[in-house]
Amino acid sequence: MKSRIHILLVFSLMLLLPALGHGQCKNFAKKVCRLELSPYIHDGNYNAAILTEGEEAELFKTFYAGQEYRMAVCGSESLPKVEFTVMTVDRKVIYSNASNGYASNWTFNVEATQQLIVVVKVPSAASSSDDDELCSGCVSIMFGLKIDA
Repeated sequence: MKSRIHILLVFSLMLLLPALGHGQCKNFAKKVCRLELSPYIHDGNYNAAILTEGEEAELFKTFYAGQEYRMAVCGSESLPKVEFTVMTVDRKVIYSNASNGYASNWTFNVEATQQLIVVVKVPSAASSSDDDELCSGCVSIMFGLKIDA
């Protein structure tokens, strides 16, 4: 009976811990990254994930013609500067913060309503040569809209 309780407890912790990490990442997005959108109005979506050095993630998002957007990409302090690239669905690069001093935000308009791909990458630190030394942390992508008064 005791072994069943232990197995159940271990299994429950395995299910609960990733959810706690995601919750902390969402809080990071709310408290830190959202500030990068100002004075734009946050679109209400919190896109955040825990990434390790060398990993990348993609986000597909539709943008509407005639709207001005600000995109903010933030990473935990434990991570090197996060690189992000915005591409069309046929993988044509529209913007890369790597060629703009690793800026944390980008303000833009689209001429026609279209779906774009945002790729975020956490570069490997030059000093990391062993997998045990790789850092991981929260990376958030957030979008704001300009509301004309």
